Amino acid sequence: MQNAPVKSPFPVFDGHNDTLLKLEIDRIKGSERSFFERSATGHIDMVRAKEGGFAGGLFAMFVPSNPDQDFTKAFNPNDPVNFQPVPQKQAFDFTMRLVERAERLEAESEGSVVICRTPEENQAAIDADKLAVSLHIEGAEAIDTQFYALEEFYKRGLRSLGLVWSRENAFGFGVPMSHPASPDVGPGLTGAGRDLVRACNQLGILLDVSHLNEKGFWDLARITDRPIVASHSNVHSICANSRNLTDKQLDAIKESGGLVGINFHVSFLRPDGSHAQDTALDVIADHAAYLLDRLGEDRVALGSDFDGCAVPKDLGDVTGLGRLMETLDARGFSAEVIEKIASKNWISALRESAA
Repeated sequence: MQNAPVKSPFPVFDGHNDTLLKLEIDRIKGSERSFFERSATGHIDMVRAKEGGFAGGLFAMFVPSNPDQDFTKAFNPNDPVNFQPVPQKQAFDFTMRLVERAERLEAESEGSVVICRTPEENQAAIDADKLAVSLHIEGAEAIDTQFYALEEFYKRGLRSLGLVWSRENAFGFGVPMSHPASPDVGPGLTGAGRDLVRACNQLGILLDVSHLNEKGFWDLARITDRPIVASHSNVHSICANSRNLTDKQLDAIKESGGLVGINFHVSFLRPDGSHAQDTALDVIADHAAYLLDRLGEDRVALGSDFDGCAVPKDLGDVTGLGRLMETLDARGFSAEVIEKIASKNWISALRESAA
């Protein structure tokens, strides 16, 4: 039985979703649907977003190695088919299709969806009860090493970027999704990767370290002059998945003035690393409490990974955000802190990155 919608008392600006990819894959498979109608597919559409208090966030543009892979279900993280490198031209073309899909959503929305290029535009959209879409690239395979594509995507609205997904590319090395495992696997950033960090700093593109291996993380930390953000990662001390962040990495993020968006993927939440979806929402609160203690109340946010992960059954989809807020409230988080986690900290991070 489907959970009843529970609206968040605060608008939620979320650090990561794969909704653009989900819509595109549905089209490829011949099951295209309207984003503006309620669907039983995926985690986000406009109807459910309104019901859950989802106000927008970073909409990821990711190029899968295997379009048939469904990351919302248990999968073999060691299957090389799902982690093959993607050529730059192929990645550019696919990413541009996702940009165009976002632009069509904006054009078809009659003003209810806005692609936002500044933190002020994001906040204005939230205040006007519109869906704030901030474009994000997850894994920079679409970017050439001369950065012509970076400039082009920036002009179309790109405002945040993760150098890698969980595979190697021209810029760095991604972590596998292994448990228990350390993120310290593989070499650091390439020369092109270090140059990409500097180019993003110059443009004011927020840099995301989710999926980046530990040596690459420290290379980025030494080079960047902007806050370090992990858009959808959790606490390695609680769940020892290689996708999660060590205490030393968390300390570096705090020192940079960055933040961590909590990922809802059950195998990144659970201490046992399993894909069991009967995961209690209290486990999300465990990660939030740890991060608040380690980083402070201005450095913790949400990075759901909606439409790209297996979420706890009690959350269900975007309509369950109110249940998560109730859980945080029951754990003793103040209304002020919950509001910061829900949206305010992400807007501040985007503002500091663009300054």
